[in-house]
Amino acid sequence: MEELLAAGHRNFGENRVQEAAAKFPALKERYPDLRLHLIGPLQTNKVRQAAALFDVIETLDRPRLAEALAAETARTGRRIPCLIEVNIGAEPQKAGISPAETAAFLEACRGQWGLDITGLMCIPPAGEDPLPHFRRLSALARELGLADLSMGMSGDYADAIACGATEIRVGTALFGRRV
Repeated sequence: MEELLAAGHRNFGENRVQEAAAKFPALKERYPDLRLHLIGPLQTNKVRQAAALFDVIETLDRPRLAEALAAETARTGRRIPCLIEVNIGAEPQKAGISPAETAAFLEACRGQWGLDITGLMCIPPAGEDPLPHFRRLSALARELGLADLSMGMSGDYADAIACGATEIRVGTALFGRRV
């Protein structure tokens, strides 16, 4: 990370709130323009800590989490841009809002909970061609008037960019596999 920071890179993603708490506060002191995105699941009991650490939350995936984020942003006055995680492949084991329910969830997030929703995020099903899923998420974002699209990882980021991704997650390519 130090090499990337020295080279001027300032946008980083972290999967876990606890790991971010261990390494990013000191880095943010040294690099105040560092922007940290939560790209892993967020439990409601970690919302307060996440809201203090992260600049963007990319995994807003259920009403209960939206309520908790709204309560925390009201308490602190800090607005945090969020992306709705869409379960683009309709996988039962994955979190996320179904594509068919995304418009209604977006409306509730903005209207009922007053959240700053800037885009959509997805992780296509493993072992499938990601292109149809990226195209579907891109079309959904256009339909909903959302500018940010977080899709694509180390193995498929070029396809994601071709489909309009504005954020890609390439930690494995940069840092290697998690141990």
